[in-house]
Amino acid sequence: MDGTTRAARLAQELAAVRGRVADTGARIFQGWQPLLADPRFADSARNLAAYLALRQIDIAALQPQLSAMGLSSLGRAEAHVMASLDATLAALLAISTGTAQRFPDPQLFREGAALIAQRRDALFGPGQDDSATRIMVTLPSEAADDPQVIAGIVAAGADCLRINSAHDSQTVWQRMLDHAAAAARAAGRAIPVEIDLGGPKQRIAAVSPGKAKRLAVGDQFTLTLAPGAGKTPRLVLDEPPLYDALTEGGEIWLDDGKLRAVVTARARDHAVCQVTSAPAKGWKPKPEKGISLIGVDLDLPGLTADDLQALPFVVGHADLIAYSFVQTVEDVTALLDRIEALSPDRTPPLVLKIETARALRNLPDLIVTAGGRAPVAVMIARGDLAVEIGFERLSEIQEEILWICEAAHVPVIWATQVLEGLVKEGHATRAETTDAAMSQRAECVMLNKGPHVTDGVVFLRDILGRMGRHTAKKAERMGPLKLWSAG
Repeated sequence: MDGTTRAARLAQELAAVRGRVADTGARIFQGWQPLLADPRFADSARNLAAYLALRQIDIAALQPQLSAMGLSSLGRAEAHVMASLDATLAALLAISTGTAQRFPDPQLFREGAALIAQRRDALFGPGQDDSATRIMVTLPSEAADDPQVIAGIVAAGADCLRINSAHDSQTVWQRMLDHAAAAARAAGRAIPVEIDLGGPKQRIAAVSPGKAKRLAVGDQFTLTLAPGAGKTPRLVLDEPPLYDALTEGGEIWLDDGKLRAVVTARARDHAVCQVTSAPAKGWKPKPEKGISLIGVDLDLPGLTADDLQALPFVVGHADLIAYSFVQTVEDVTALLDRIEALSPDRTPPLVLKIETARALRNLPDLIVTAGGRAPVAVMIARGDLAVEIGFERLSEIQEEILWICEAAHVPVIWATQVLEGLVKEGHATRAETTDAAMSQRAECVMLNKGPHVTDGVVFLRDILGRMGRHTAKKAERMGPLKLWSAG
């Protein structure tokens, strides 16, 4: 088959794809239009709708054929879906018919990337060099009492800072903010501060006896809503919904999966669990450690009583508000309604922390709901998310989140355990270094607190600078996405 004939056949196939994408994308976008109070997000929502429509079609077999013709394989179409389809189709028609074709305006291929960069700089700071990725650092409690903690973090190269409202108090947060403002003035640049709402994370409220032994594989413990005596350690849950969802045979993960167990017996007031996986030295139960029931969606309100109490302070002081454990459109709407009531003239940017399987399924709708009313970013909260969906799926899913957000022209924060060994122990592992290099495809990378965090900032900035010379996002093969339906 000669090149002209091949181009004609491919043009016919691609025209059919384009037609399906246009029709399905228009239907998705029409469903979103009532959410777009801010018309500035409309073009991004329209492109996201087209991308979702495209990713319901398996074009993996078509891609190498397009590449063989010297054309785009559509592997980098995220930020400009219809323009990419139109340009490739025009090239095929030009080859097959020998006549001049009208190609899309080249500006259409630049607008998406420009929007992401503009939104990145507005949310995470303007940057200090040519790196496309900003660095966010979580502040420790001691940053409230020692101004040099934040000064050192900023001097090392951090672009923005994070306060977790699940810890400390408003008085402590205010001192952190004061020191951050002073450090920004000294550095001569804007240092945005994100404040995270704690959200309905399920935690161990108490352990009895107080000095519980370390748990190893085969050991038993009891989950309950009230302290009490017993032959096995009793882990008291702080919220009834997780306890109510316990069933015999259900799988429990604690402390981000460090300990895993199965429910072996369930009674009205307690459940007996047996450890199936634990660290070699065992795991010691402690209050405040997280607990997850694998494979079960808990219908929890997005805002807790603590969040509501903190919200007036957060709205009045945060440059960005991070929404922990957001899961539904209703969650987003409820928070934005409260923010707008507290601050009619200014709605701070909203960071959607994707930490549950339910949030993952709802991601496109969450983005459009938030972006239609406020500047929005997405955090890939890989710790809780990995527990929810399984560690083996995390690498795949974090890639798909990056694609979805690029299609929506929304900045992404790559978070959880980035350079954790370096930040906490002073030494990075090879795996951590590779992970940090991969993070360059996000618009911001978050480091957790630790005694060596300034070294972590310096090390990460060097990695991001090196990787930025080689990659800008990433080309991908376009097999169908299974998680998000086109309807």
